[in-house]
Amino acid sequence: MMHRDLKIVFMGTPAFAVPSLDLLNKDFKVVAVVTAPDKPAGRGMKMHQSDVKKYATDHNIPVLQPTKLKSPEFLEQLKKINPDIQVVVAFRMLPETVWSLPRLGTINLHASLLPQYRGAAPIHWAVINGEKETGVTTFKLKHEIDTGNILMQEKVTIGDDETTGELHDKLMTIGAGLLLKTVHGIYEGTIKDSPQSTLTGTLKLKPAPKIHTEDCKVNWDQPTRQVFNFIRGLNPFPGAYTFLNDARIKIGSVSKQIEDPKSTPGQLKTDGKSFLKFATADGFISVLTLKPEGKREMSIEDFLRGRRIL
Repeated sequence: MMHRDLKIVFMGTPAFAVPSLDLLNKDFKVVAVVTAPDKPAGRGMKMHQSDVKKYATDHNIPVLQPTKLKSPEFLEQLKKINPDIQVVVAFRMLPETVWSLPRLGTINLHASLLPQYRGAAPIHWAVINGEKETGVTTFKLKHEIDTGNILMQEKVTIGDDETTGELHDKLMTIGAGLLLKTVHGIYEGTIKDSPQSTLTGTLKLKPAPKIHTEDCKVNWDQPTRQVFNFIRGLNPFPGAYTFLNDARIKIGSVSKQIEDPKSTPGQLKTDGKSFLKFATADGFISVLTLKPEGKREMSIEDFLRGRRIL
């Protein structure tokens, strides 16, 4: 059943936000989308539209692309639209003048079980830290990032070998469904919010800060499981890396062996044809796919073919 009397402004940019926008647009009236400005990308540096903008354009939803969220022009546009509620999925931090505007407030979908993993990279850090469980949370925005009152949560199991990319796609779908339930609950007046302080207790909170390229180098001195989690936690983006023959390689898929390596951590073993593995503190990490700088990702067999590895 469609509820066209509730006016929603949706704010988001990447592919993660699109299923949420799609479900909301089917049940409610998304009156406008706010997304990042077009940017040059690729070898030809052509202007690239966000995934959210592409969806909005295809479905005739008006698009706003402010460079500054505090600009008077943008604020005036929002006030003219006069949304009942704003929904945020994978977007920038909003100023109070924006998130406090709708009569029903602004809600956010976050890819963790808040209050754990507040920050820009919750999926990455849950995998890197070897968590067995994570989830998605909807909450009301307030000034401090990811600290608003919780509306709904849903738990998700993390597989032992699951990568950040695989978990991202799972949470993207589950999160969209949870967000739709949340908006229905707000519309129908059946949902209550709870302060995050009621969930923290004696928990040691784990942060999820943005991951930079310099953070992605593999430390082979660590135990095998820790190295394995680090690599799968950065797969496919931004990608863990190491050096081979003084050249940097980005590591893709890997497998692990926990055994006495009888080797110095970081030492390389290969038959030059079918396998390449690095010693860790208590075993080996076998590289199954990798990406040399400036080249495509390839299997280890293709990489070793015709190469002499020292």
